[in-house]
Amino acid sequence: MFLHNTLTRRKEKFSPIDEKNVRMYVCGPTVYDRAHLGNAKSAVVFDILNRILREVYGEKNVTYVSNITDIDDKILNKHKETGKPIEEITAETYQWYLEDMKALNVLDPDYRPKATEFVPEMIDMIKILIDNGHAYEVNGHVLFDVDSMPKYGFLSGRSMKEMLAGARIEVAEYKKNPADFILWKPSDDDQPGWDSPWGFGRPGWHLECSVMSSKYLGNSFDIHGGGSDLIFPHHENECAQSLCAHPNDTYAKYWVHAGMLMVDGVKMSKSLGNFHTVKEIVSQYPAESLRLLFISSHYHQPFNFTFEGLKQAKQVLDKFYNALLKNADISILEVAPDTKVMEALTDDINTPLAISRLHEIVNDLNKAESFDDKQKYKSLLLSSAKVMGLLYQSPELWFKSGSSVEGNMSDEEIDSLIAERAEAKKAKNWAKADEIRNKLKTQGILLEDTPNGTCWKRE
Repeated sequence: MFLHNTLTRRKEKFSPIDEKNVRMYVCGPTVYDRAHLGNAKSAVVFDILNRILREVYGEKNVTYVSNITDIDDKILNKHKETGKPIEEITAETYQWYLEDMKALNVLDPDYRPKATEFVPEMIDMIKILIDNGHAYEVNGHVLFDVDSMPKYGFLSGRSMKEMLAGARIEVAEYKKNPADFILWKPSDDDQPGWDSPWGFGRPGWHLECSVMSSKYLGNSFDIHGGGSDLIFPHHENECAQSLCAHPNDTYAKYWVHAGMLMVDGVKMSKSLGNFHTVKEIVSQYPAESLRLLFISSHYHQPFNFTFEGLKQAKQVLDKFYNALLKNADISILEVAPDTKVMEALTDDINTPLAISRLHEIVNDLNKAESFDDKQKYKSLLLSSAKVMGLLYQSPELWFKSGSSVEGNMSDEEIDSLIAERAEAKKAKNWAKADEIRNKLKTQGILLEDTPNGTCWKRE
């Protein structure tokens, strides 16, 4: 298995520290608003890596952790904006996130810790950094001293000048170096906070991931993942504080980053009017179409979302599910995923190549004539798609879901008309039967008469 390692800036052979416990940590969302497409793409990419690892090393030999940031200035700003209690904002948004991930068929990680549950451990880590000479306290703030770490900047490969220019550095007179970053900061009476040796306050953002990854995976583990926008400053600062707190450990061995998401060729932002949430998209298109679109390009490259691409992804899934629908009566066997699919996926998560192989298997299934061949290719298709989190619905459900356009006929109305058509055919009233078929067709409902009865699907 090979992965592109940001730490070495090249694709490397993956060699886990312990093959019986392959460990991965991925930065999760800050829960203050609906999950957007950037959140979703990262979640889908690392869900697939999680599936690949479990396929290669065994279901029980992988530990996957992804955190929830439930204390952050963005959350405080949402509190000021809406007047809602912080606990209500984070609880509601967290539930929204879980619902969106379920819709995208993203498996739950083994652990999903929340930052607020680990503040005592964060305080302990700050104490270690102060004792080790890597942090200092001033005016109720505790800051990491970047000058105390000669190789600071090694993950991003940036010089100090580049880091200062590329980051939103808070210039404060109490900093020894403008690049020193916050480990602890004071809280006002109306802000969330905890008692600490440095006064009432709250931890900095970077600290939580160092503490929670160490808690569940140890001070040295295999993979740390996230979006490429997190390389600096978040992951750079994580590296610094973890390595300085635990100098005899390595922290993450492989750093894997998903490329930036754009919309119609430009960065997604509310100010440009091209900002989309998962809920918005899946209310118009099947969620599986969005998942397929995310993995139709290589995860490491910048990803460009377009609605035309989303339509094409749905057409591909229509083709795949149609092959399954035509072979609905063919039983499946428990078989290993296709060799070529796994070769692609274990070569730095090459999902575009793996998807092209799925097309070949679908074509083989459509051409198959014998029961054994149909069973072989159908089983191979489903087991291979599963590693990418695809084709997880019944084909009947897929075609009945269609697009969520307002005014669509309900399933019950369609079934009632089909039953009425069956009675008309029984009475040899062909004109009535055709009238019902045409009525359904104008509503985007296509009928297919089979030996087992009439099936229907939405266009």
